[in-house]
Amino acid sequence: MTISEQSPQSANTTANRSRAATALFLAVAMAIVVGSALAFEHIGGYIPCALCLTQRDPYYLGVPLMLVAAVVSVAGGPAWISRGLLAVGGVLMLYGMVLGVYHSGVEWHWWEGPASCATSADAVTKDAGSLLGDLSSKKPPSCDAAALRVLGLSFAGWNVLASAALAAIAFRGAAIKG
Repeated sequence: MTISEQSPQSANTTANRSRAATALFLAVAMAIVVGSALAFEHIGGYIPCALCLTQRDPYYLGVPLMLVAAVVSVAGGPAWISRGLLAVGGVLMLYGMVLGVYHSGVEWHWWEGPASCATSADAVTKDAGSLLGDLSSKKPPSCDAAALRVLGLSFAGWNVLASAALAAIAFRGAAIKG
């Protein structure tokens, strides 16, 4: 039986499940992306610049938003709410993608970065006793120097790809009728 042959109630249930699964996938994927950034910072010792920190904001907002979208879908709430939340998640990821493109351009010296990104960082302490002192004395690195490149892409470049993929998935989920 295809969706067009299903009863309206059954089609709505299928659509709700699809939106819930999409929203849960996005919440987990967004958490993995921002969790990876946090792991590179706190475990790997890569101090984020101001633009790196800004690129995390869409994920911090997106994860709980996608969880709400999933709950609304599972609870059988109005489709316009879950679809709207998925669309907002897509817009957040597009914003994250634009931030990543901007940051990548700063790293490749295609354009200037913000004035707040013109500092350089000291090394991260390995001594727990010095940690509190370091919190007030450490300066973030310059935004125009990529801390690491993997397959030619910096963290900002990888964020562009991740954000674009997540935006496409969110918009596809928002387009599910029913």
